[in-house]
Amino acid sequence: MTLKLHRPDGEGGLEPRPIPDEDWRGQLRSPRWGSGLQGRRLPALRNPEMNPTSVVRSVLFWLGLGVLTFILIVLGYGTGFWG
Repeated sequence: MTLKLHRPDGEGGLEPRPIPDEDWRGQLRSPRWGSGLQGRRLPALRNPEMNPTSVVRSVLFWLGLGVLTFILIVLGYGTGFWG
């Protein structure tokens, strides 16, 4: 039980409070965003700090990391370090 959904009834107990059926999405948007634009649509915002990695570069990175891990494990067991 929370006080958000229940309130004191005056006799030491709690009574359920009806939950209003509100559109919560309206609370997430600021009214000033997009209100001055034509069609009231938000502009497309870019993230200048993010430079996405190409697919080829990311695949080569993960393959290289896998090969390096495999070589490390083979050398570790081959030299008796983990054996």
